[in-house]
Amino acid sequence: MKDDLDPVNFYQKCLKEDPDVSIPLTAIKTLIRFIQVSEAGTISGLHDNLKTVIRQLHETTENAGKSVSSISSGCELLLRFITLAAPEDLLSKDFSECKRVLVQRGELFLQKAESSRKKIAVLSQQFIRDGSVILTHSKSRVVIQLLLEAAGKNKRFKVYVTESNPDQQGHDTEKILKEHNIPCTVILDSAVGYIMERVDIVLLGAEAVVESGGIINKIGSFQLAVMAKAMNKPVYAAAESYKFLREYPLKQKEIKNCNKYLNSEENSHPLVDYTPPSYITLLFTDLGVLTPSAVSDELIKLYL
Repeated sequence: MKDDLDPVNFYQKCLKEDPDVSIPLTAIKTLIRFIQVSEAGTISGLHDNLKTVIRQLHETTENAGKSVSSISSGCELLLRFITLAAPEDLLSKDFSECKRVLVQRGELFLQKAESSRKKIAVLSQQFIRDGSVILTHSKSRVVIQLLLEAAGKNKRFKVYVTESNPDQQGHDTEKILKEHNIPCTVILDSAVGYIMERVDIVLLGAEAVVESGGIINKIGSFQLAVMAKAMNKPVYAAAESYKFLREYPLKQKEIKNCNKYLNSEENSHPLVDYTPPSYITLLFTDLGVLTPSAVSDELIKLYL
């Protein structure tokens, strides 16, 4: 396959051109592009090829030091939407026409996914009150969108964000919020307990939302949620529905290693941890504001 049609090259190019787009959305866009250029002659062959591409994207993302859990959920939902649920009359058509329809369905899925962040920001505004003090962790695009939406409605609030070692992404969050005149202070990861008494709400993003209603997110999220519960502070998690993952971990060690660790033994610290549903008050999603117990019902609907 030519370099300009290679899915990994296309994926990396998209990430470089627009770093603000989330990794799962870029992976979905790559799969849609691959359908357009694929030489497969059957639905089954195309599906197998797409699975191969997903594995390649996993490896590329993992080697770059990023968690692949959101790629798993987003790509699985896309495949379900465009191939596994392909109507019978589509299978009887000329395959070039079949691919055209699959690409159309994929672009519709992508369009809905791209609007998720904005929808979540709007749906969750009732929980961001004027004068609030908010604690967030690391850098989450959907959390930032939510906070910018609140600031756009002239709500006054202050944000504390953890430094989030080892990549210190909390500083990226601080920079974005201050550019929009939102008061923001970076705190040490070890200062969560010290600052918690000043906080009104804890707001987390998520790499993935699992069947239990718990979340997989940047390492340190779990201890932050435990501290919040100990001090009776509500914990809200914001996540797009394409991050809903068909897994049911009960402990940290049950998160698949491919979602949790880098390949390199020199960087063997976990990238993410699991926060059980008992520590989460509500989830802000594009499907609505959900209790953790409602997630399994929504997952069933998504995969019907």
